[in-house]
Amino acid sequence: MHSEEAWFRERGFGQKLGFGRKPVLLVVDFAYAFTDPASPLGGNLDAPIAEANRLVDAAHAAAVPVIFTLVWYEEENQRDGGIFAKKQTGAQHLKAGTRAVQLDERLRRAPGDAILVKKYASCFFGTDLVPRLLSHGADTLVIAGCSTSGCVRATAIDACQNGFRPMVVREAVGDRSRAAHEQSLFDLHSRYADVVGMDETLAYLGALK
Repeated sequence: MHSEEAWFRERGFGQKLGFGRKPVLLVVDFAYAFTDPASPLGGNLDAPIAEANRLVDAAHAAAVPVIFTLVWYEEENQRDGGIFAKKQTGAQHLKAGTRAVQLDERLRRAPGDAILVKKYASCFFGTDLVPRLLSHGADTLVIAGCSTSGCVRATAIDACQNGFRPMVVREAVGDRSRAAHEQSLFDLHSRYADVVGMDETLAYLGALK
């Protein structure tokens, strides 16, 4: 074990939450603005998208609800994004009605899968995600998507703070920055979430059938 990981573990960080009994799969912000490397906000997320599809397929097979999230702004100068949109001017590329904010067509979304639109990093902030999860009786949020250091991290923290078990699937999340990706996974696993592997997650979902 890496010495820093051991230091944290010795002090009680990184305790395992474990999967609960009623999961919902949340696929965060795999829109073209982020998945197209030619976009000012984009990066190469081919591998996380392929892995997320494995989760989507498993969730469908187990009748686990799937929610895809998108972020877009409708008002002039992204005023509906508040100071968040001022802090990172890339928000100007997230205009409602454009290809940039459409779900990447490679994702295997089924007709019954929900779409949640948000304005900020966390999928919880300013949305109806909590009542949606409660309506499913959910206790666990399986998280895929992007970016690991931004919307995935914010969502996992808020899941924890709202009483849901955040399970961040390592292979199914991605970021523009490898360093930010790894640091965020380390910090999330230390304090807020379980960072879990694909095989473990697929086994969990498969056992729910």
